[in-house]
Amino acid sequence: MMYISCCKERCVMLGTYLVENRTTVRATAQQFNISKSTVHKDVTKVLRRVNPALYEQVQRVLEQNKDERHLRGGEATKKKYLYQNIKNNG
Repeated sequence: MMYISCCKERCVMLGTYLVENRTTVRATAQQFNISKSTVHKDVTKVLRRVNPALYEQVQRVLEQNKDERHLRGGEATKKKYLYQNIKNNG
């Protein structure tokens, strides 16, 4: 019974952090030192039953992250190649 309570508290804490900081699942997982799978499961499956209002807010953040992920990926690739050019030429 203690695990269920702890899991509920954790999913609310993760959801609140994700919404307040508008972070990704990956960043949230790093902040709390847990796996991305655990964060995703908690904020999509468990949170829906525990706190539906917070769940809706989390879904909006996750949807925005999904819409922007191609931009983040492009930035990461750009930085990678800029770093390689500096390293090779300088």
